[in-house]
Amino acid sequence: MNELLWLVMLVVNFSFILFAYRKFGKLGLYAWVPISIIIANVQVVKSVDLFGVAATLGNIVYATGFLVTDILSENYGKRDAKRAVYLGFFALISLTVLMQLALYFEPNAFDFAQASLETIFGIMPRILLGSLAAYAASQLHDVWAYNKLKQKFPSKGQLWIRNNGSTMISQLIDSVLFTFIAFYGVFPMEVLWEILLSTYILKFVVAAADTPFLYIARKWHEEGKIPED
Repeated sequence: MNELLWLVMLVVNFSFILFAYRKFGKLGLYAWVPISIIIANVQVVKSVDLFGVAATLGNIVYATGFLVTDILSENYGKRDAKRAVYLGFFALISLTVLMQLALYFEPNAFDFAQASLETIFGIMPRILLGSLAAYAASQLHDVWAYNKLKQKFPSKGQLWIRNNGSTMISQLIDSVLFTFIAFYGVFPMEVLWEILLSTYILKFVVAAADTPFLYIARKWHEEGKIPED
């Protein structure tokens, strides 16, 4: 059942990105960045079994950020892709600061949410540190690598090379940094390695699966179907 839900979530995430891009243009992609990174940092606290291994949720929605920056790099250039990355930083910091302040409020006698919020957001500072380090290294590398590969493989038919080549290396960087910073000491080492491996494999699959959606985004842009600012 988890595997089927994972595939459904994969399609839903990519469909949301294409809808946002078609409806709102570049602004829709910028809007997706904070949406995805906030959802990912909430979902990541839930551990599940997928394809026979332990994994955390949030892998799909977090990995969609690479599709967004690749669309921006492909259709608008490095400057716009970097702007999306910086927007993600701001979203992460804002989420953490505001939710930590919320936890300090003394709940009244009728409150039922404090314990649940503490479970979800209580380890948020550590997840924030892992997310920021991983996000900075992987996303900026992805933007850099995509544009380098675009110079070497510039044709439309080679789009899949620059998309997958940049994203799959970047996601390895992301998985290693985030897993060890966010979860070292939280899980036993054997579980930690299993989470790292499963996380990267799942992100690898997401990276491969997002290629057709990048082609669609480029086609829409070339045909003038995307709203301009």
